[in-house]
Amino acid sequence: MLDSIVFEQAGVPTASIITDVFHKTGEAMARSWGLKNFRFLEMTHPIANLTPAQLDERAAAITPQVVKLLLEGQQP
Repeated sequence: MLDSIVFEQAGVPTASIITDVFHKTGEAMARSWGLKNFRFLEMTHPIANLTPAQLDERAAAITPQVVKLLLEGQQP
């Protein structure tokens, strides 16, 4: 999240992906850096115990959202 926030503040488009249990943390971090409406993406927690194939499936599923966020930018 922080890397994306810093890049966005420098004008570089980003797409942060966090797991759903960190939703509130992501919002708090964005607010603390002055970006209360910062948009980020979520996937189901946990991911640490997934196989490479399962991670590939999750990545493929979220890819359209990543592309959309990168193209639209942070302004809804």
